[in-house]
Amino acid sequence: MIALREAVIVEGRYDKIKLSGIIDAPIIETNGFRVFNDKEKQHLIRQIAAVRGILIFTDSDGAGLVIRNFLKGAIPPEQVKHCYIPQLKGKEKRKARAGKEGLLGVEGVTDEVILSAIRRSGATILGEKPSARREMTKADLYGLGLTGTENAARLRQVLLQRLGMPTYLSANAMLTALNCLYSFEELKIVSDDIKTCL
Repeated sequence: MIALREAVIVEGRYDKIKLSGIIDAPIIETNGFRVFNDKEKQHLIRQIAAVRGILIFTDSDGAGLVIRNFLKGAIPPEQVKHCYIPQLKGKEKRKARAGKEGLLGVEGVTDEVILSAIRRSGATILGEKPSARREMTKADLYGLGLTGTENAARLRQVLLQRLGMPTYLSANAMLTALNCLYSFEELKIVSDDIKTCL
């Protein structure tokens, strides 16, 4: 179990149950899309973010992205960190069939995937020395041909598929997710490999 400084924001109670066995931190549920109209919950999340920061940990499907973007717009950026799980096909054990997009949510991925995602998010893990990893920038994406070039959109699409990330991410959202999941060196290897295959 790892202890976090930030409070963790998840979509629902099964995500909370899953994470409560892995992390020691306050875990707040958005109750899915209900957070959009729940002014009290929004106020609570803002208060907690101001005091200790929050780590948004939603599913990697479209619904998770909508909730993440809503919260991202409602809280000052310096108070928010993002935790992304890869897009993995499957269904949760408690469900009769897979979700709309056929992807595992937070509750369905392994503890190792969750811990890796948390470590890559930049969350403050109490008792661990933070890594001195360089943040990627838009200039890095340009240098790799992922933005501002003729084939950038196609290259981004293939890269996101290869990395198991949502293929509908904007360039800015992709940059945030990449910084949470990969180092520049790892991204360059994958990007170079894709370019040789295209």
